[in-house]
Amino acid sequence: MLRAFLRTEAGSTSVLLAATVLALLWANSPWGDTYEAFWHTPMGISFADASFSLDLRHWVNDGLMTVFFFLIGLEVSYEVRLGQLRDRRLIAVPAIAALGGMLVPAGVYLLFNFGGPGAGGWGVPIATDTAFVLGVLAVVGARCPDPLRAFLLTLAIVDDVLAIMIIALFYTAGVSFPALFAAAALLAAIVTLRWLKIWRAPAYIVLGFALWVATLQSGIHPTLVGIALGVLVFVYAPSDHKLLLAGEAVQEFTSEPSAQAAREAARRVQRAVSVNERLQLRLQPWSAFVIVPVFALANAGVRLDGETLRAALTSPVAIGVALGLLVGKFVGISLGTWLPLRFGWGVLPGNLVWGQLLGGAAVSGIGFTVALFIVDLAFKDPVIHDQAKIGILAGSLMSAVLGWVIFRLAWDRGGVCAPPEAEPEEELPELLSEPVGPEDRVRGPENAKVTIVEYGDFECPYCGRLHPVLEELRRKYPKDVRLVFRHFPLRTLHPRAAPAAIVSEAAADEGRFWEMHDILYDNQRFLTDADLEHYAAELAVQPWTNVPEHVARIARDEESGRESGVRGTPTLFLNGRRHQGPLDLNTLSRAVEELRAPS
Repeated sequence: MLRAFLRTEAGSTSVLLAATVLALLWANSPWGDTYEAFWHTPMGISFADASFSLDLRHWVNDGLMTVFFFLIGLEVSYEVRLGQLRDRRLIAVPAIAALGGMLVPAGVYLLFNFGGPGAGGWGVPIATDTAFVLGVLAVVGARCPDPLRAFLLTLAIVDDVLAIMIIALFYTAGVSFPALFAAAALLAAIVTLRWLKIWRAPAYIVLGFALWVATLQSGIHPTLVGIALGVLVFVYAPSDHKLLLAGEAVQEFTSEPSAQAAREAARRVQRAVSVNERLQLRLQPWSAFVIVPVFALANAGVRLDGETLRAALTSPVAIGVALGLLVGKFVGISLGTWLPLRFGWGVLPGNLVWGQLLGGAAVSGIGFTVALFIVDLAFKDPVIHDQAKIGILAGSLMSAVLGWVIFRLAWDRGGVCAPPEAEPEEELPELLSEPVGPEDRVRGPENAKVTIVEYGDFECPYCGRLHPVLEELRRKYPKDVRLVFRHFPLRTLHPRAAPAAIVSEAAADEGRFWEMHDILYDNQRFLTDADLEHYAAELAVQPWTNVPEHVARIARDEESGRESGVRGTPTLFLNGRRHQGPLDLNTLSRAVEELRAPS
């Protein structure tokens, strides 16, 4: 589900960017006056003497964007209950990073604007734009692994929720308590329907629309409704019973095809999947390719003539917003990531190094959606309003460029995972400190001419990519290459690596180490305790027996690795000497050829 969400949002980035450019061209064209006139066109509904009207921009900002935040709520609910965020330890770091990524940008902005006419805009640079960030990560491609996307998505979600709370607390001109009480009553009615397990879509649509209207009338930003309703949508893993019924219905249709059998099969298959997932599948394309681009078209238009740009270059509002996004976000998120890791308050989702985390902190300075919301709420002066928009565009562009550069530099350092706190500048030993012995896990002929010792981590993505390369080397040189695997779990980076290593040693007790080794690398993204127990059951292994002995065995591997100068994974030694080059098949094949050639 997470990857599907990422692909959809990333694919929409070009549409979103095109809409932003179109808004700028429209606002700066000879017909620029029509831009504001069009978006201020009133539109509403009326019944008898009752009427409800907003201009087009507010229908987009307050109405359509509620669907966008509804999808964020759906994603939060799914990831917390079934996805990557079900481990509460993984939430602490991005949540604190998001908090740092709001406090520091606000502070940077106030350095330039405290006490001035733009002081109320301190909330503008605090928000990260989820859609644009995911789009930049798509451009980054393989340099950004899935766990970093999950980390940044969590950060952006927390950021959005906190930003909307800030809007409700600090950017609400006045609160209508009767409307607020009505909204609370409607929300309670929706919660009651959910508790009673009444799943009638019309009831939720009517109550949801009424809740949106009541929240809007209360003075609180109605996009908060979207997140609240998304979180409340029921999500569950498919039960064995529902899967069995779905399978039987499909089998009945394939044996005796008919319209009725097709309808029943479709109904049972659909019911096996939660409403949350079905709604995400239906609404994501609308949000990604229609709603968010229309929002950009309605809000990104600002005049960029010479006079406006000269004023922006010296405007404390524009400078504060731009530096808040570029510098404040980067520093705040980096510190907010380091602190909980330093004091053990949480863990990362795995597979991450500091270069990737810093790149993620940089691209999180792309502010757009909520930032533009706050601009409209914070500034009534059209001049300051436009300067803030220019600051958003400039800061977001520079943040995207900075993030791309950091990712590029981090990638060029090579495909090795190293803990964020362990990147020493030192002369590393060239030779393996502990020769291969009977205690090692060896695969291949004992008299092989080339012995490759790998210090690896079952959750390390680079080890996962190296795994098929080493297997291909064994197939290519079946008599001349043997592999030795030694454990080097990076606990600060990969929280599931140590349990996976323990299970592999339990398999070794049954003579099935390499079978478990292959299973673990083939399923790197699924290493929870339940997953490990499932793999152990497949091999008839008792995973948590003799744990102290297995921990001691892993510790001996780690100690030999540290003495050999291992600082990250994977690290290879060929015939006892450290391999310094790339880890691709061609490079390793040449190294093997040199070692097996007669001297």
